Amino acid sequence: MIVRISTEGQYRLPSAVLDELNTLDNNIVEVVAAGDTERFKSLYDQMIALVHKKGQPLKPDEILESEVILPPPDITIEDAKRLFIGGGLVPD
Repeated sequence: MIVRISTEGQYRLPSAVLDELNTLDNNIVEVVAAGDTERFKSLYDQMIALVHKKGQPLKPDEILESEVILPPPDITIEDAKRLFIGGGLVPD
């Protein structure tokens, strides 16, 4: 799976990590709906860290279609309210 983090680049993520990424995504949808800024920031930081830790960065000149596009790490909860809705960003 190819994941893009806006402002950072693309990462190749093993499909085995998809469930963990999806769980974080679903939890973020819930805390954004509840307006819990602190919990949102914590969960989103965990999501970005997961991609960094378990993903393999693609070379800058290697551009592939991304299956998941994550907002930049400094996203605010106000901006997240427009993105983390319904099923979230990660496909089930």
